[in-house]
Amino acid sequence: MQQRGIDIAILGGGLAGGLIALALARLRPDLRLLVIEQGAHFGGNHVWSFFASDIAPGDEWLVEPLIEARWDGYDVRFPGHSRHLSTPYRSVTSERLDAALRAALPAEALMTSAGVERFSQDSVTLGGETMAAGCVIDARGASGLTGMAGGWQKFLGQILRLDRPHSLARPVVMDAAVEQVDGYRFVYCLPFSETEVFVEDTYYAEDPALDLPALRARIAAYAAAQGWSVAEVLREETGVLPVVGSGSFAAFWAECGSGGEPARAGARAALFHPLTSYSLPDAVRFAMQISRLPDLSGAAVAEASYARARSHWRRGSFYRMLTRMLFGAAEPARRYKMLERFYRLPEPLIRRFYAGQSTRADALRILAGKPPVPVGAAMASILRRGRPLAPLDAVPERTS
Repeated sequence: MQQRGIDIAILGGGLAGGLIALALARLRPDLRLLVIEQGAHFGGNHVWSFFASDIAPGDEWLVEPLIEARWDGYDVRFPGHSRHLSTPYRSVTSERLDAALRAALPAEALMTSAGVERFSQDSVTLGGETMAAGCVIDARGASGLTGMAGGWQKFLGQILRLDRPHSLARPVVMDAAVEQVDGYRFVYCLPFSETEVFVEDTYYAEDPALDLPALRARIAAYAAAQGWSVAEVLREETGVLPVVGSGSFAAFWAECGSGGEPARAGARAALFHPLTSYSLPDAVRFAMQISRLPDLSGAAVAEASYARARSHWRRGSFYRMLTRMLFGAAEPARRYKMLERFYRLPEPLIRRFYAGQSTRADALRILAGKPPVPVGAAMASILRRGRPLAPLDAVPERTS
């Protein structure tokens, strides 16, 4: 790689870009990095969660500084079934990502409140000034998923400070024993302390619109139903995530042009789970891959990012089929039946599913038996002849 003022410029200081920067700072300390974030601080305003089994042994150090809370297991609740699972669960926050970047990199390597005007594989233009770089990685999130169709996972989450302890021993990752409105609805709870709990009202819906007053009212009603007295709302975040059921990878990749494009990461490369929208496991894997590349030129990293994204798309075909079944075969008020059945399966299978590493045997086990949706509608969805899915050309907001 030629010697330049900047070896690698990372556009976007969210989860994907931040993890790449942290991996390179640790494993390639000789490189001169520049992380450019349009917001006032890195990471935005988010809580990201993951299962400990999502991270490969030996890569845990990358997310360790970001962890806000950890638990030895989690619960799920459905109208006809509740279960405790022993897979360890973790949550990281944008504040910890911001702090980790500032601790790992010198101040001159971090730029906030900066809008990128133009960029290529080896240059970035900010404020009318063009800077040369050995490599540019675009990790700014997806503005749209051209050529793809599916639905939306949308949510509003609040950290509540309670007057009294909430009594939750571990997270409730999915409480679907609630009124089913606007598609498949569940509530997600993270007990951060004895009197602080993150409560998120989540929907798998065709419409990406968020009715914030309605969601706030439902969170308040849920808290009251648990017997919790809310003293204060400490934090609020929203998200509208794409859930992918079908599409053309070639059309998606070409949406920003062709030939000589910079490397892409995170949602910009569709590196997320097609059905759950979770992006942290893939962000860790890609950051570690980048840090191990022998050639970090702009062209070489761009080629590696394309190959990674294309392989990820191919591996996601089973999950896209399940998305088609969820949105195309199940009536909105009965979509919870698919997840209720799924959570009766063996725990190792569930772990592999969330990590995006389901085996052929897993797929057969998930599909075995009488489906929790009409058989004809299920077959039509599998064969792509069912209810049409919504286009995902415009993503209102990307968060995971």
